[in-house]
Amino acid sequence: MTQASTNAPMPSTKWPSHLRLALLMIISLAILVMSVAIGHSRLPLDRVIPAMLGLNEDFIVQTLRLPRSLLACSVGALLGLSGFLLQRLLRNPLASPDIVGITSGASVGAVLFIVVAAGAAPFWQPIWAFIGALTAAAALLGLTWKQRLSVTRVVLVGICLNSGFAAITTLLLVMSESTTSAMAYTWLTGTLYGANSAVNHWLIPATVVALLGCLLLKRELAVLALSDEQQVGLGLSTLPIRLLILCLSAAMAALAVSFAGAIGFVGLLAPHLTRQLLPKHLPGQLIGCALIGANLLLLADLAGRTLFLPRDLPAGIFVSAIGGPFFIFLLARQRR
Repeated sequence: MTQASTNAPMPSTKWPSHLRLALLMIISLAILVMSVAIGHSRLPLDRVIPAMLGLNEDFIVQTLRLPRSLLACSVGALLGLSGFLLQRLLRNPLASPDIVGITSGASVGAVLFIVVAAGAAPFWQPIWAFIGALTAAAALLGLTWKQRLSVTRVVLVGICLNSGFAAITTLLLVMSESTTSAMAYTWLTGTLYGANSAVNHWLIPATVVALLGCLLLKRELAVLALSDEQQVGLGLSTLPIRLLILCLSAAMAALAVSFAGAIGFVGLLAPHLTRQLLPKHLPGQLIGCALIGANLLLLADLAGRTLFLPRDLPAGIFVSAIGGPFFIFLLARQRR
């Protein structure tokens, strides 16, 4: 594979990695507080911070804004990590769950749940989404493996998968009742409207577990940075590793899609920004990718809530507005 640039370290800077990571954590915390403080009405920090810490009760902070901001953090982190794993797995800088069709596959599974099994327990929706995501991932590998996962092949197959899954999603929406179709369509735009404390009580721990799982796989991820020839020369069998990482990436994308819809490009942007900030430190890259993904979605949701008042626009619109041109830039750079 010639896309070694995916994992190539950037020129080092004066600040060591741990200091840059600490600074990123501080910035992330500041963005979280800002996202809770700013909205239809701006709240003072001496009201926001105590309410966020649970020191006093505040309906606006604890019921309306904080759950939505925390959901944005979890979903953004999951999408960022999913994209990071895919780019490592495919050794392809253009790989992200939305571009290669995994997000679309998860969307089909989730929409199928909404249309067919709307009365079932919500717990099943992530499982349906995971089945759809895993189906898309298997199709991607099956159609690109012989071509050694080339950039052009992956992008073309991703376009085909996205088109096919979009057609299936449209068919499901057309055949469903109007109320169900409207609910599914709103969800597909990539929104955080459904945020509540009950969701965050288990989604946040699930996100932390996913991050820990990625950190436990740091040696395996380092092995995937080697070329196929180097892996063969060292006598390494990476097929089980590849399958495990693929399943983990698909699971994280499916979990994110289940609660926020098909939000695109976070999985593309976050890994690239992370490699600029933390070029050589793999554990730091994983943590940084989760933080940057969370920040991207937090800022996108904040823009959707405040720029077009009194309208509340989906966060997915603003992420796509940035991610689309960035994807074109990366594609053009790969062709040089």
